[in-house]
Amino acid sequence: MAIEVIRVMLVDDHPMVRMGFRQLLESTLDIRVCQEAETGEDAYRSYRKSPADIIIMDISMPGMGGLPAARHILEYDPQAKIMMLTMHESRTFVARALKLGIKGFLTKRSDPEELIKAVRLIDRGRSYIEPSLAQDLAVSSLTGSEDAIDILSPREFEVFSALADGRSVNDISSLLHLSPKTVGVHRTNVMKKLHADNLSYITRLAIRHGVIAA
Repeated sequence: MAIEVIRVMLVDDHPMVRMGFRQLLESTLDIRVCQEAETGEDAYRSYRKSPADIIIMDISMPGMGGLPAARHILEYDPQAKIMMLTMHESRTFVARALKLGIKGFLTKRSDPEELIKAVRLIDRGRSYIEPSLAQDLAVSSLTGSEDAIDILSPREFEVFSALADGRSVNDISSLLHLSPKTVGVHRTNVMKKLHADNLSYITRLAIRHGVIAA
């Protein structure tokens, strides 16, 4: 009986990281890496040409990050199965990913067997969140605690993250494929919703919630 192979696209800007995960995944009989990409833009283009069964994607990458790329892919194909594999452990990113329709979320510190388990579950139509992250998300839901930045829309969060990273309006315009005027509107809305008087406050808030590193 032939083994049904799960075709995976790996998206990470570090070649050594991709090589390590490729070797891990292909140590199994039923998982093969059919595509690799270094940026969110490349992942989107590759998926449109040849859809993989599962996309495993980092969050922080040059150019378009993992969450904006996932949003574009899911707009093109709402049935796409995407898993985030990242160093970010912030509840903010987990919650944002789930709202987008992403099927899995693992940190790069998780056990190798957990990644393989997650890929197989997601391929069968299930979701998989690293247990410690799922517990944190459940506790915050039960207690009703919210991050201040939860009020931002997906697009506003993308602009917020870019502003916190020190990018200019023109940079963000190129990054998100929006006009400078539209970025300016989002910037104004972000500042207003977060009661921010300046960009240094935006940066501090992003660090506090694990959106960017200190």
